[in-house]
Order: sequence, then structure tokens, then C-alpha cells
Amino acid sequence: MTTILSPVRALVLPLTRAVLYTRWLHLLSGAVPAAVCSLVYPGLSGLTTVGALWLLVLPVPFLVGWAMVPGARLAEGLQARLLLLSGTHARGGPRGAAVEPVAVARIAAAPAASWGDRWLTALWLVLRLEAGCVTVLLCMWLPGLTGALLGAATGDPAGGAGDGLPVPRPGGHQGWYALLAPLPLVALAAYVVGAGALMTAVATRLLGPSAGERLAALEERTERLLEHNRLARELHDSIGHALTVAVVQAGAARAAGSAEFTDRALSAIEETGRQALEDLERVLRLLREDPAERPADRPGIVDADRLLESARAAGSSLDARVTGDLAALPGPVSREGYRILQEALANVLRHAGPVPVTVRVAADDRTGALELDIRNPLPGDGAQATLRGAGSGSGLRGIRERAALLGGEAATGPHEGEWRVLVRLPADV
Repeated sequence: MTTILSPVRALVLPLTRAVLYTRWLHLLSGAVPAAVCSLVYPGLSGLTTVGALWLLVLPVPFLVGWAMVPGARLAEGLQARLLLLSGTHARGGPRGAAVEPVAVARIAAAPAASWGDRWLTALWLVLRLEAGCVTVLLCMWLPGLTGALLGAATGDPAGGAGDGLPVPRPGGHQGWYALLAPLPLVALAAYVVGAGALMTAVATRLLGPSAGERLAALEERTERLLEHNRLARELHDSIGHALTVAVVQAGAARAAGSAEFTDRALSAIEETGRQALEDLERVLRLLREDPAERPADRPGIVDADRLLESARAAGSSLDARVTGDLAALPGPVSREGYRILQEALANVLRHAGPVPVTVRVAADDRTGALELDIRNPLPGDGAQATLRGAGSGSGLRGIRERAALLGGEAATGPHEGEWRVLVRLPADV
């Protein structure tokens, strides 16, 4: 029973989908150039079988000429997406989507960028013309044949067959012809299903993105993913640093039991939280693609003092030394250096607590390179093990990734009884 129903299901299910009817419309619209030509010559009244055959050829030069216009490929691609593909992805998907649906990439919607694209568009237009003419003929002939069969079944051979259609007209009164009457309509439905699927497959080959377009789309997607990863690191570094400082300050204030220390701790938490809110708002503007947000608005290594003050307020004893002209550093080096220093100090507070920290920030005035050296003691085996485990965490991994993206290098781990983060960022980025 399942074997018998499978072909029926294969034919009936497509009839319930809206894309079948949009594909049918796409097939019919392919005959529009032939219909226009028939109005000019030989005219509908003088149209014969031979003249109808000429309509398969007469529009071809005009279609080829139209295909040489770069915008023709864009128009055909948009029409094919809209009518041949199903679902919201046929219209390009949501704006700014992280990953574009696969079906959209099957048919390009861009002007022709080469002569190869133009000739493929010309071939597509010619195939649309021929398929459209065949579709129009079948849409007229097969229902006419059904009408002729019904007329023969009711004793009126001319009934329902239409005028001027080359359909067979069975003679006599044959009631069993009524059983054959649905077959032409079934054949028409099968043709529309098959031809629609075939035209969709052809469109993906002739109107699909070229190698250059696929490469450009891949580069755009890669840039978008890299930007999302960068924003994720920004949030991790900024919010993670703020939360770490707040937790350490709150714990220290409770342990100290001093109103004066508690007041300083609350002030530090307030300042750190305000900075974190500013960073969060900036990242949200980037996610919303706010044109007012510029890379120069992001904090740079020249703002390192506020990180050092935040760490001091959390109870760490900082020995900080800054050398060189930090303001002369390239923008990417300055901004990434700030985030690296922020994450390194947050890691110290998170894993070692308010311990003495040595910070060296050096800008090479000759080469423009930046070196960061952050060290803190390993007070015991437990802390050392904790810090070693932190080397595989997202924070230190983010430090290494930031340095690698700028062509620099980062080393993290125990060094001469201390935990050390050493980062070198070149100027030529």
C-alpha cells in the first residue's frame, strides 16, 4: 500500500506548497517576450502553427541584447529568488544576519561583473523563453483536452474543448471518457512540479554566484565572525574586570570592618561599574551598527592609569612604570594593549587576590612597538596550581589571540617564582 501511495504523495504534496504556484507564475512569465512579439508580427489574428514556432526564435536577439546590460542579471536574480525559492530566505533573510541561509547563496542578486556572467544570463533568458512558451501551450492544450473528453462523455464532442485549439475530439457518446478526463490535468500538475524544480536547479547554475562573489561573501562572513569574536572579548575583558574588582572590593571591605575602607571600596566599585557600563553601551552601539561609534572612541593604553587605580583600590600593591610616548602608538596597538593589561590585572585579582603586582608598560619611541610585562608572586602551591590552570582559560587565551591578530606574541605562565604575562605588540599592523 505504501508503494502505491508514494507516487501519489510525491505529486499531491507539492500542490499544497505556495512555491509551486510562484514557480508556475515564473514559468508563464517567460513567455512574455514571445507574446509581445506576436502582437507586432504576425498579430494574434494571423498567428499560425508556423508563426507560433517563429515566436520561439524572434525574441532571442532582444533577450541576448538585454542580457549584456549588467543590471539584467540583478533583475533576473531577484526574480528567481522571489519566485523559485521558498520561505523568507528567498528574499535575502534578515538584515545583518550572522550566517546567511544556504539557499540564498544558490542564486546571486548582483549585477553582472564579467562577460561570462552576461553570457550565462543570456542563456538563462533564452531557456526561460522556451520553457515559458511550452508552459503556455500546455496550459491551454491540456485543459482543452480534458474539456474534449468530458464533451465526448456527455455526448457533446465540441463541449468544453474551446475554439481553435488543436485537441482531439473523440466522436460518439462514450461515457467512460469521463474517467480519462482528469489525466491531462494530472499531467499538467506533474509538468509544473517537474519544470519548476528543473528551472530552480538551472537557475542555481546560471544565476549562481561567481567564484569572485563567493570569495567576497566568504570574506564578508569571516570579517563578521571576527568582529563578533572581538566584541565577545571586549565584553569578557571589560565586564569580567569590573565584576572581579567589585567582588574583591566587597570581600575586602567586609573583612576589614573599617568604615573608611568600606567607603573607599564603594567608591572604587562605583567607578569601575561606571566604566563597565560605558564599555557595555559602546559594544551595544557596535552591535546596532551605530555610525556614531568609531574605533577612536575605544579606550587605549594611554588610559592605563584608570586600570592601575582600579587595581590599587581593590587592595593590590602596584609597582607600575610607564616609559615611552604612549600617545604615539598606532590605534590598534594602543587599544589592544589596554584590553590586554585589563585582562591581566583582572586575572591577578581573580586568581591570586590583592597581592603585590609589578607592571611595566614600555613604548619604543623608535619602532612604535609596545611591551607589557605584568608579574605577581605565587604565594603557595595552591595559588600556583590555580594560576597554572588559568593559563588554559578564556582570559589568557584572549590575550594570546589579541597579540597574534596584531602579529605580536604573548607568553603567560610561572617565571622565576612569579606569574608573568609578557606581551610584545609590533607597530606595523
